Amino acid sequence: MTNPQKANVGVIAALTLVHFTGDLYASFINPLLPVFADTFALSMTQVGLLAGLNRFLMFVIQPVAGYFADHYRSRLFVLGGPLLTMVFIPIVGYAPSYIFLLGFIGIGSIGQAMFHPPVAGMISTYSGRHFGFSMSIFNVGGTFAFAVGPILITTIVRYLGLKGALYSMFIGLPLMLVLFKTVPKPEGEVLSSRGFFNSLKEALGSGWKGIVIIWVVMVLRAFVSQAWLTFTPVLFSREGYSLISVGVIVSLFTLAGTLSGLLAGHSADRFGYKPIFYASSFFTAPMLFFSIHPGGNWVYAFAFLTGFFSLATLPLGVALGQEIAPKGKSLVSSLMMGLALGAGGVMSPLVGKLADLYTLKTVLTWFPAIPLISLFLIHRLPDKAVAPRG
Repeated sequence: MTNPQKANVGVIAALTLVHFTGDLYASFINPLLPVFADTFALSMTQVGLLAGLNRFLMFVIQPVAGYFADHYRSRLFVLGGPLLTMVFIPIVGYAPSYIFLLGFIGIGSIGQAMFHPPVAGMISTYSGRHFGFSMSIFNVGGTFAFAVGPILITTIVRYLGLKGALYSMFIGLPLMLVLFKTVPKPEGEVLSSRGFFNSLKEALGSGWKGIVIIWVVMVLRAFVSQAWLTFTPVLFSREGYSLISVGVIVSLFTLAGTLSGLLAGHSADRFGYKPIFYASSFFTAPMLFFSIHPGGNWVYAFAFLTGFFSLATLPLGVALGQEIAPKGKSLVSSLMMGLALGAGGVMSPLVGKLADLYTLKTVLTWFPAIPLISLFLIHRLPDKAVAPRG
């Protein structure tokens, strides 16, 4: 049985490594979109469809995975998901057509959906008093993977070609051996044996209104960040930046989110959630604008700042949701980390279609309005403090 007062550092580290391992391979997709576009002669609508399918399967179906994880405590979801992603994402170079490319990325994305809800749900069990900070540490595993992954995969593809992505498996396989030895079986009381919607009602309880507000805020945040990650690599590639430079830009964006997520988690434990949400949305707006307009080397600095502010609240949405509805931790985590990200991400085909009609840069120029709109919703956020446990 875990100590409710003290964080289990070893288990938190193991769960963070699960997050890193699975997300490392998921991070390969966005920086390779220009390569896919050239290899398969894709339109922006097709690029958006590819990204939308990835987001839908990786995020939107997470509530289903969360439902089963809350009913059946098993390591199948925790370890099987990263393994599935590790196998299918690296073989994209062997896709003979666009349809096969969609299939490989789709199966790898399902692996992503499998492990995120139960792993995030396990954090509160082992975090002791420091839930917000522990969730931020866990988030570091994913955001750091998305920071180093683009540089890794673009370097491999630059020198070995798209089929060379297969060699990336040699990084993940040793990590999986470590995880099979260190990750425990999920603990906690399972939800009653009910259907999906009754389980959702049981999990959310009387806090459902607060969950809905948090979820909408997280959807808007996800829409902005996912659209940036999907289309700026294509934009910068067209403007003359090399593939490795594009990988560095994407990495800076997500690396900044790693740092801001830690700072946000620590600050939320001390000051509450709403001030962090306000600051994140307010400063994201101008950074979005400047990240696509200055050109030259300024793009690296503004990519970092855009990621710093736009990604800061990702762990806070999950943590606040679990605080309000602690009974279905995996299911609630899937709503905030999965369904919200997916709902934001599946709008990528719409952005792609608008870009085909009005140019990509024109569409991205209007994006700063979205975080400003979210300020009105943040005003209604519940500000439940992360209180010490036990």
